[in-house]
Amino acid sequence: MVTLHNERFEPYIGPAELDAAIDKVAARVAAQYGELMPLFLGVLNGSYFFAAELMKRLAFPCEISFVKVASYHGTRSSGSVKQLIGLQESIAGRHVVVLEDIVDTGNTVMHVVEALREKRPASIAIASLLLKPDVYKKDLPIDFVAMEVPNFFVVGSGLDHDGLGRNLPGIYRIVNS
Repeated sequence: MVTLHNERFEPYIGPAELDAAIDKVAARVAAQYGELMPLFLGVLNGSYFFAAELMKRLAFPCEISFVKVASYHGTRSSGSVKQLIGLQESIAGRHVVVLEDIVDTGNTVMHVVEALREKRPASIAIASLLLKPDVYKKDLPIDFVAMEVPNFFVVGSGLDHDGLGRNLPGIYRIVNS
């Protein structure tokens, strides 16, 4: 049990289970993109853990870059997504794989994909460490998902509660709220 900003969290998904799920995503990504030299685009801050773990498992030529958007405040989505910042690379004609820590409402990933489409990539795929299928109702497919979780607030392995908890190994779920 850990306490972050007066909220209690309990272990939910252990590091070994998370590693096995990332292994499976990496195998699927490699099968689809191994010959295409994709650009992986991590959405900061949360995706850094997933991005690093996924990249360590990919044994083919690829690049990684990061962008930043923000949509959370406290334990709830703010419902608004700020502008995409940080994309320096030309993605025209390239295969882009967006890396997310978690997809819940889908507002952030929709914003990122819409901004990327304007730059005319060859393709855009989405890979996420976690997906909340009970909340995600967008038409945009999430191509690679390590694990699905119910609609409760989680931290750890890159996910945070107002800046705290990203460093926790595995995934923790909120106990009180």
